[in-house]
Amino acid sequence: MGEPGTQDVVRLEDLEASRALTGRKHILALTVEDTPGVLARIAGLFSRRGFNIDTLAVGPTEDPEISRITLTLDGAVHPIDQVTKQLHKLVNVIKIRDMDPETTIAREMALLRVNAGIEGRGEVMQFAEIFQAKIIDVSRRTLTVEITGTQERIDSFERMVRPHGLVEMVRTGEVAITRSRSDS
Repeated sequence: MGEPGTQDVVRLEDLEASRALTGRKHILALTVEDTPGVLARIAGLFSRRGFNIDTLAVGPTEDPEISRITLTLDGAVHPIDQVTKQLHKLVNVIKIRDMDPETTIAREMALLRVNAGIEGRGEVMQFAEIFQAKIIDVSRRTLTVEITGTQERIDSFERMVRPHGLVEMVRTGEVAITRSRSDS
């Protein structure tokens, strides 16, 4: 790569890191006070312990003074218990749940801008229909598609449209909620 500000071309393949998990995926749901700096302290705690946060989503809850942080990480690299004990010691952390992926509903949202000239536009539109994605912007050369679902579903959609030319992609990170218990 060149100096900052140069127009050197960087291929996406050169930047991709391995997404292979080395063990149990952890989905941590943290309920925290909505105060400045709480996210930085939480992220710093994971960083100091050598954890890599795979996805991170933060948003308000039904209480305007409380936020929910949902993060996913690979727990096999380091034991997760020690970091959760230290999270409990942070003043602004109210509750921590290590959600079981088997009893959790998790979703992510992605926006993908795809090259879609006259010759390839129909195929991209068919992929969007198959994956129940929405086309939210159209230009002469590109389509912007919104897709919601599991990480695997979004990864599959990305693999299908990538050969057309993936111009840009942004993903939210997972948000998760525990499945309702059946009353039967």
